[in-house]
Amino acid sequence: MRIELLHIDQCPNTARALERLESALAVLGRSDIAVRLRQLSTASDISDISDTGFAGSLTITVDGSDIFPTGAPVDDLACRLYATPDGFAGLPTLNQIVQALVNRGF
Repeated sequence: MRIELLHIDQCPNTARALERLESALAVLGRSDIAVRLRQLSTASDISDISDTGFAGSLTITVDGSDIFPTGAPVDDLACRLYATPDGFAGLPTLNQIVQALVNRGF
């Protein structure tokens, strides 16, 4: 199983998203799974992973699939917004990540 956090250099939420993702894995008893950070720097980086449905920074994938598939794929280095219970934010909540992983069979 491969979990990746796809991000761009200018994304201010990368560190917090990594913390939340690792916390979500711990909640699910899966701290044994390492999260791979993958920085996208050019448009060709995005085209190289076009099968993931990159929807902006931050995109969390499990085995190459976005765990929040409602995001629209983008072709440029852009930030992503998530609908959270408190409004739009630059990263999902811990509970949203846990639920998305549960929906993926964790």
